[in-house]
Amino acid sequence: MARDIVAIDIHVHLSDEASQKAKGDRTAQMARYFGRERPPVSIDEMADQYRARKMMAVIMNTRDETVTGMTPLPNDHVASAVKKHPDVFMAYGAIDPWTGKLAVDEVKRCHDLGLIGMGELNPARQHFYANDPRFYPIWETCAKLNMPILFHGGMAAAGAGTPGGMGIKLKYSQPIHVDEVCADFPELKIISAHPTWPWTAESLAIARHKGNYYIDLSGWAPKYFPAELLHNITTLIQDKAMFGSDWPAIGVERWLEEFAQVNMKPEIRKKIMLDNAVKFLGITL
Repeated sequence: MARDIVAIDIHVHLSDEASQKAKGDRTAQMARYFGRERPPVSIDEMADQYRARKMMAVIMNTRDETVTGMTPLPNDHVASAVKKHPDVFMAYGAIDPWTGKLAVDEVKRCHDLGLIGMGELNPARQHFYANDPRFYPIWETCAKLNMPILFHGGMAAAGAGTPGGMGIKLKYSQPIHVDEVCADFPELKIISAHPTWPWTAESLAIARHKGNYYIDLSGWAPKYFPAELLHNITTLIQDKAMFGSDWPAIGVERWLEEFAQVNMKPEIRKKIMLDNAVKFLGITL
């Protein structure tokens, strides 16, 4: 029986106390950058919020222990959220690509935990190029297990405005590096997160060229979407773009309210909000 789901938020971060603690100073810095407080929200409360919206959410963890030395939150944490709220949540697993075989083994373990993909991998924060052959065993494992990967793309809000950007290096998050991964692993589905400014056009070109490359619209308030992005998601790549909020960075209600003001055909809006994610994830509602 079809469920009464109106949208799937493809890009959601946990913001409960354990998740905020694992992110360290980034939680407060991101709150300053986006101009909104980020009090902890329990997993149960978050599930209730999405349930009330008649929406599902793909939640994710993050880790970068090689660069920062910070102890990561175990992937079991997001897995337990899915197990408790399977009507609302799906989840990606997190890896630090620099951990080599441990990362490969963790991808396999995440698959066994029932997680649907890997993300958010953040090249700018984790200091790696996605097309570095040293990381290809990870992408190969994801492809074999049919686990999509979500890569952060473009400008990083994390560290923005601080001296040195908290050590985050934007050069790693240029989408063209992911293009090569798409070419070398055509069976691997990849999401490039965010409008990827200042390389928006580059990401749109890859989405047109590579059948296994998709974009999400997270992390940006829709009223600021550039005209080039809006043109492409309503025409040439209307089957390749997916709704994502990047909550708690962007409030879901704000994103929805502003996106409702964007001029597009109802059938395309439905694709972006729901249908494209259902097809991408291979799920049945």
